[in-house]
This record gives sequence, C-alpha cells and structure tokens, in this order.
Amino acid sequence: MRWILMGVPTAEVLIPKHFLLSVAPPKTILKSTENPKSTGESATPFRCSSLWVFSPIYFPLSLHHSVAMATTLVFSNPYSPLPHRPFGNKRSTHLLRRPASTLKTLLIPSFKESFHSSLFASNSLPLFTRRFQLAVRISTGDTETKKSSDDDDESSPVLLMGEDSASFDLAQQKISSWIYFSLILGVVLFVLDFVWIDNSTGLGKAFVDAVSGLSGSHEVVMLTLILIFAIVHSGLASLRDGGEKLIGERAFRVLFAGTSLPLAVSTIVYFINHRYDGQQLWQLQSVPGLHQFVWLSSFISFFFLYPSTFNLLEVAAVEKPKMHLWETGIMRITRHPQMVGQVVWCLAHTLWIGNSVVVAASVGLIGHHLFGVWNGDRRLAIRYGEAFESVKRRTSVIPFAAILEGRQKLPKEYYKEFIRVPYLTITALTLGAYFAHPLMQAASFGLHW
Repeated sequence: MRWILMGVPTAEVLIPKHFLLSVAPPKTILKSTENPKSTGESATPFRCSSLWVFSPIYFPLSLHHSVAMATTLVFSNPYSPLPHRPFGNKRSTHLLRRPASTLKTLLIPSFKESFHSSLFASNSLPLFTRRFQLAVRISTGDTETKKSSDDDDESSPVLLMGEDSASFDLAQQKISSWIYFSLILGVVLFVLDFVWIDNSTGLGKAFVDAVSGLSGSHEVVMLTLILIFAIVHSGLASLRDGGEKLIGERAFRVLFAGTSLPLAVSTIVYFINHRYDGQQLWQLQSVPGLHQFVWLSSFISFFFLYPSTFNLLEVAAVEKPKMHLWETGIMRITRHPQMVGQVVWCLAHTLWIGNSVVVAASVGLIGHHLFGVWNGDRRLAIRYGEAFESVKRRTSVIPFAAILEGRQKLPKEYYKEFIRVPYLTITALTLGAYFAHPLMQAASFGLHW
C-alpha cells in the first residue's frame, strides 16, 4: 500500500496489515492487503475514493517493525486524480483540527493481543504533534471500478478547514480552570464598579458628561459614544497580532477587555436612560402581536453570537486566547453571525420604541458591525490564508445565501450542532435578561448618566 503526503508525491510510507485505526464519522474502514512479497500472491487492487488525515498517536518501539509507521486515519474528502500541488507558505497548508472526543478507536482483532501486552512496555514514539492533524492523500494505483464525480460529491463529506463551533466537552473541563474564571470575573466586576460605574469613585459619569457636552442632541451623543467604542474595540482587534507578539496573548486580552468593557457599559447605560428623549417617530406598541414579534426577534438574535463568545476561559484569559476559524453551527448560515444578530436586535427594538435616539443607536451599531465584516475577513485571511479562503467559499455574509446557492450543504442532523451547552446557557440567560429588564432599567436610571 502506498501513502503520499499531500504536496509531496515522492514521500511514501508502507502501512502494515496490523495497525491501530481511529475513525471519525462517517464510520468507514478500509481493507488492507497482504504484502505480495511475503505471501506470493498478487496484490489486490486497493479501492479508495477518499481523503484521509493523519492524527496523533503513540506506538511502542517493541512492536512489529513496521507498526510504528501506522497512523490514525480520519475519513474526509473525495480522492482527486490531479497532481498534488506543492506546498506554499505555512498559511496555505491544509491543517485540520478536530477535538479528540470525535474520534472512535477501533482495534483490529489480529492486533489486539500484542497491543495490550506491549503497548506500554517500552518507550513510545510520537509520530505527530498532539494539536494538529496533517492532511494526506492515498495513492492506490489502478482501481477495479471508478465512481462518477457526481456520486463522489454526493456521498463524500466536505473536509472542514475550520473548527467546530460551540463545542463543549464536559470531560475535558478542569474544576480549577472554572474556579479561576469565577475569581477573575469577580475581580473584574469589582474593579469595573469601583473605577468606572460607582459615581463616587468611578470615571464613568465624568466620561459621559464630557461626551454629552459636545452637543445638546441626544442622537449625536449616542452616535459619538458608539463611535468611540468602535474605534477602540475594532482598533485594538486590528492590532492584535502585533500586540500579542509584543506583550503576549493574555496581557493583550486584559488590555483589550479593560478598555472595551467600560466604554460598552457607558454606551448601554446612556441608551437605556435616553432611548425616549429624542423625537418620537411612530408609536406601534399597541399593535396586536407586535410585542411577541419583537420578543421573538430579540431572543433569536442572541443565537447569532459569534462562537468565540462561548470560549469563556479564553475571554477571561484563563486559557491562552486564540483567533479561531469557525465553520460549523451558526457559521453555516452566515459567516458573520454577530452582525446578523445585531441587525435583528436593532430592527426589533427600533420598531418597538420608534424614537430618533434608538434610530441613531441602530445606525451606529449596524455600521460598526458592517465594518467588522470587512475587518474580520481581512484579519482571518492574514492569519489563516488558504484555509480561510476555503471556508469563505462555502459560507456567506448574507444568511442562507451559500445554502441557497449550493455552496453549503447542511448535514442531515444539523440541529444537533445547536443542542449544546453554550446554546442552552444562552437560552437561559436571554430569558433571564428579558425578565430582568425592570432591574436593568432601575440600575441605569440610578446612575444619572
């Protein structure tokens, strides 16, 4: 059997018959053949129209002399007869990250005894790094029959270049990490209240008063607050690569959150306190069914949160923050869910309140998120290169556009990508926030910003 690394046609690895095989869904096991030199028989053609992926695994050196070359294999894209393209820069290589929990290990019966008896009896050989899996193609020579390309496209899943959105494995969680998260959250809230929110000690009121002094128009003040937040938030995000190299990922996250969070609080409080202080453009709150429509729209909008929001341990810098390339879940519907959710929320609240201040706030927020669409794609293209371009081709900015155009095919059980702990948490928090509206309004009114 001959295995050729993608982009390196001359690199071949002999795979013995007895090897440990880990398969990710769909569960397909390839049939290996006997070595014709050892059996005297002609080699049976090895049929495969698949792309497989190396995964990390450790093999003891004392096993069969060729077992150490065996690897974990993951089923993926159709086999292509085209020549392998050469490697470009690092960002153009096809790397696939899958959580280890998605792999199911299968032990070939003829290998079971020797595996259990000697797997941990000697030194282990790490074949690949733990965090990444390297894509490879199978070269099998001639095949007995060939499928049409249409059949391959319909039956073979697409190789995901991005990560699984909103995945949460309870078995991989550490109690100590969540204890640290709780402590950090408590410290952040205390410092935020003391330094910014509390009128007797904080700077929040002075900041809002300074911005309010620029104009007597609540609409202008609202837009100015959003503009200041947008410049700081998107500006620091654009400087992330250089900032992380300069001071480190965790320190940059603290700087990013420490400046963005107070500005966000000021903008939200001003919106709550002055949402009815502009010109009343329409009054539709008495229209039957409108309240239910606005409530449902606002509820749905929170399911369009960007998946990185769910990585609370990275948000709090308990774990090292990363720039992720997501591809499943809500990303199949739109590549920029945060923008879509913000548009839905703004339109719903503007329709309900009907005031010029809310219109100004909606224009500012939507404009900021539209800029984020361009800036976000730009940053991901710089970080991930060809991998992002592959995701971009299969996704769309406008919701459902890629699906309707046939560029994105939803899995049969797509709904399962939403039945996850983060979305259950979002459901509870969104319902809680709705019933807590009177408390939030009372707290904002008490600040007199």
